[in-house]
Amino acid sequence: MYSEVIHTKINGGIKMQTPICPTCGCSLVRLGITKENAVIRKHRGMEYSFCCDGCATAFQENAEALLEETSGLVVCPSCLAEKSVNQTVVLNFRDEKLYFCRCPHCITVFQEDPEYYIKRLVGDIEFDGIFSKGLGCCS
Repeated sequence: MYSEVIHTKINGGIKMQTPICPTCGCSLVRLGITKENAVIRKHRGMEYSFCCDGCATAFQENAEALLEETSGLVVCPSCLAEKSVNQTVVLNFRDEKLYFCRCPHCITVFQEDPEYYIKRLVGDIEFDGIFSKGLGCCS
């Protein structure tokens, strides 16, 4: 399910899923880990993508606690920062709520090229730097 867009209800909104290592909480997209080179392990019939073998091993030792710890994480579509959902700003986009880090620049660049950022968030576009068109943070 690495490249599928899955929606999960969170606090009355919708969280667009992106691959997050359930052990360390890192965005696999931000780390440049594609679905082809992610470490995959099954737990209770579901596949999980990990950033490395070390995280996959640690997950097997304490899966339920790690899933609980990372369950409230979202990834900003623009800068790919991992945040707790209660530390985000919500943007309504196509009848869905998207969660952004608190940087106003991230919402601005998202609105300029939303298709790019959504496709990148779910891993359908290769990671090529934080922002599209060579933009830097807060530029």
